[in-house]
Amino acid sequence: MSDIQKVDVDTHEEEVEGIAPRGFKFADVFSRSDHAEFHNEAIARYGEDGAISPELEKRVRRKINRVILPCLGICYAFYYIDKTTLSYAAIFGINAPKEKDGLGLHGTQYAWLSSIFYWGWLAWSIPSNLIMQKTPVTSYLAFNIMLWGVFLMAQAGAHSFAALAVFRVLSGAFEAIADPAFMLITSMWYTTSEQPAAISFWYTFNGVGVGIGGLIGYGIGQIKGSLPSWRYEFLIVGAVCSAWSIALLFLVPNNHASAWWLTREERLVAVARLRHNQTGIANRKFKMDQFIECMLDPKTWCFFLIGFLGAVPNGGISNFSTLVIKGLGFDTLHTTLLGLPQGAFVCVWIISGAVLNHYLPPNSRTWVCMLYMLPTIGGSLGFLLAPKNAYVARLICFYLTGSYQTSFVINLSIITSNTAGQTKKMLTNALIWFGSCVGSIASPFFYKASQAPTYPLGIASMLATNILELLCFVWLRWYLIRQNKKKDAARAQAQSDVPHVNATTFSDLTDKQNPNFRYVY
Repeated sequence: MSDIQKVDVDTHEEEVEGIAPRGFKFADVFSRSDHAEFHNEAIARYGEDGAISPELEKRVRRKINRVILPCLGICYAFYYIDKTTLSYAAIFGINAPKEKDGLGLHGTQYAWLSSIFYWGWLAWSIPSNLIMQKTPVTSYLAFNIMLWGVFLMAQAGAHSFAALAVFRVLSGAFEAIADPAFMLITSMWYTTSEQPAAISFWYTFNGVGVGIGGLIGYGIGQIKGSLPSWRYEFLIVGAVCSAWSIALLFLVPNNHASAWWLTREERLVAVARLRHNQTGIANRKFKMDQFIECMLDPKTWCFFLIGFLGAVPNGGISNFSTLVIKGLGFDTLHTTLLGLPQGAFVCVWIISGAVLNHYLPPNSRTWVCMLYMLPTIGGSLGFLLAPKNAYVARLICFYLTGSYQTSFVINLSIITSNTAGQTKKMLTNALIWFGSCVGSIASPFFYKASQAPTYPLGIASMLATNILELLCFVWLRWYLIRQNKKKDAARAQAQSDVPHVNATTFSDLTDKQNPNFRYVY
């Protein structure tokens, strides 16, 4: 081994219990520095295989897990709850006539309120990602979460369809950054092999959000105040969401060098252990060559299509699940409680998928994605074909439809592991959610009011898009295997001209430009 030696972090302890490490300034929470020198020091000290002892890396990873994963999980729970507030407002009377404290919605107005949220998201998704490249990621995310809450509370004050539509558009615009930011933060802190489990953890809070949303809805249904229940839904969820953004700002650092809950040695290890990812570090310069490569890369558009196909069922479930369940014959309060098992099923699907992927051989992610599309296809088909009076069977089939979220989660780890170059990463992340946004805009219109409460067209749209998504994973596996074979051939031809892994690990090269990059499938 080179002159880089293993360092026992216990002999370099910089923390005093209860305070931040020496040399750390809380102003670093807002730092915009790329900390290039810090990354160079990390590679100089820990840039050889075996330089980081397993005990030291385990200790650092444990500290990262204790902060990053719960914070992203809570963010994602709020993210999902925010999007389902309209669904709960629907069963609490927002559609009622104005003389009964509703907004007097009629025709397709409720579907438009579900859809128009994503128009704001659509318009602002790519600009917001480009802004995030120029700003500290956590600070920008916290700012946007604060505004989610503000505009959610503002919806409680709406007295017309037009006013509520405006607030829904603004809410969608400021939520557009959420998923890309979560993916970027995950890729900043976790190795390629750890990313499926990390993303699965915070995405599991999607299911937690379903359950918590049901409990919040049930609790709000008990409030006998001066306002109608649907207004309390917006006020309470919005206020808690805005309060959380302040905590997030101080818990999740913008970069490794400003992680106040790690010692300096641990921060260096946190950087160095990512060197085999070969996905680079933050770079605030927009690169046109990476933009062009992103637009011409076939897998970019496969990710876009998966985002679209996954959003069609997700958009319907987010906004119409309560109406579908209520249509099976349950009253309002029991409908809110039946959101709990729905959320539990989502958690089980995602966790089981992460565990299965962990124990399967390397490069099994696309197989897992294909496998978990099968229950949702079966559930959609069963819901369509089961007799209308088979309420329990149809409810179980509806719960089965949530398995597609596992496939989507594992696919997110495929994106973070297979996209390098900061500009290309930001654009690729934006495009999958751009596709998701287009799917979410279209989705509510498959749930026609005239077909309530069974919504056969809506369930059929879920079935069709799930089958197409399964085929996308088949193509993606074939394409990534083919790209690795091309890289192997190029390396064999170049022989000694291939640079050392440390020379490219934190360079801002794309996955196609970097000869040391290997695709994961």
